[in-house]
Amino acid sequence: MTGIRLFEQNQVFLAGRLTRDPEIFVTSQGIAKCAFSIAVNQNYKDRTSGEWKSLASYIPIVVWRDAAQRCKEKLRKGSPVHIEGRLRSREFEDKKTGGRRTVLEVEARRVQFLAAAENEGSGGDAPSHKAPVGEPVPVGAAPEMDAEIEDVPF
Repeated sequence: MTGIRLFEQNQVFLAGRLTRDPEIFVTSQGIAKCAFSIAVNQNYKDRTSGEWKSLASYIPIVVWRDAAQRCKEKLRKGSPVHIEGRLRSREFEDKKTGGRRTVLEVEARRVQFLAAAENEGSGGDAPSHKAPVGEPVPVGAAPEMDAEIEDVPF
């Protein structure tokens, strides 16, 4: 079987909700890294009982650089997101056992905020959004933007 070229593909598309508030770190090179987990639910019908059940998968997500800063500002526990990225494994030494551990996580290339983060109780300076991110702004909500809208030439 030598000489066969295998097309390698590593793409992940996920939609879910954050299980905790994002945490941000800065590497020794000064690069921002944001880490959080999302829950992705799968509904299925139990063959024996006939009842619908839900199975949750908890997936660790890592976001880098400017996108990491935006995630920390906009996202909170429970925020719905759509993630596009790739799987990445990394090894580290477990401080408790001293053994090597391997973690599989999603390195996000794109994070789409499906709704604005709630600022209640955050105590931060994060801007408040009335409309979900990615949704049209209601007419009259931003009059300065309406004056600049022109016809798109395509």
